[in-house]
Amino acid sequence: MELAYIPSPSSGVLYLGPIPLRGYAFCIIIGVFVAVWLGNKRWIARGGRAGTVADIAVWAVPFGLVGGRLYHVITDYELYFSEGRDWVDAFKIWEGGLGIWGAIALGALGAWIGCRRRGIPMPAYADAVAPGIALAQAIGRWGNWFNQELYGRATDLPWAVEITSSADGRVPGTYHPTFLYESLWCIGVAVLVIWADRRFRLGHGRAFALYVAAYCVGRFWIEYMRVDEAHHILGLRLNNWTSILVFLLAVLYIVLSARKRPGREDVVEPGVSETKGEAVEAADADADADAEDEVSLTKTEAGTDAEAESTDKDGAGSAKKR
Repeated sequence: MELAYIPSPSSGVLYLGPIPLRGYAFCIIIGVFVAVWLGNKRWIARGGRAGTVADIAVWAVPFGLVGGRLYHVITDYELYFSEGRDWVDAFKIWEGGLGIWGAIALGALGAWIGCRRRGIPMPAYADAVAPGIALAQAIGRWGNWFNQELYGRATDLPWAVEITSSADGRVPGTYHPTFLYESLWCIGVAVLVIWADRRFRLGHGRAFALYVAAYCVGRFWIEYMRVDEAHHILGLRLNNWTSILVFLLAVLYIVLSARKRPGREDVVEPGVSETKGEAVEAADADADADAEDEVSLTKTEAGTDAEAESTDKDGAGSAKKR
């Protein structure tokens, strides 16, 4: 008998009045807004313009959604193209199924296009948005809770998630809430990247690489707990091997980048420093003009006082002669 557990939603659809909004899509949308908001604050702090992160996200987000869906469909093709399946379901992204590896890969391509159009160094942009992406993943994972999917092994722990659906081979019961584990892990990754970036002034893509490496560590043990169908290689799930490979590449990038390009970029967005310099020069010019006006006014007042004093002396002299 379970004393406590996390209940699953009775429905994966939220209603905003007459408008239906699927919980999975809602979590993704909220995650994107949080990522852009935090990325914008970090970009401005690095010396960029407000709004640049959102402009580039217009390219990165659609590419990321397509890449995430492609990775999922390719690695789980039997869910859509095997006997008895409808291939049209491959386009139903609101029913769940986004692979983070594909989302990051194609999302990076979209961001590169946006950065190239603006003349912005891609690594600097990636560093600014890295913690926001981790928070977006933390929020997006709750979409799996709405869909009652991607849970772990059976358990009677107080924080187990209750699965009530029996669709697609699910067995009702209480299981490890791997969506919750990954959500909490991603929040920790965001905090880690923000702290390390401030402490060590990471630049040239190293903050983003740290996010990738840290996420892979958590994804490895969380993936190992999951019980949904997946391809296995040498006893490990495909995503476990992907985590290992991507982790090694991220660590290698951090090491080589630190040797080749130590420190952080001085300029992240062309024209911003020049604009700030012109503003400072204009402010200095205004200050100098104000100072000159004050000096002139002081001289005028001094001259007036001197004339008044001379007049008083002349008047006094005339009085004595009389």
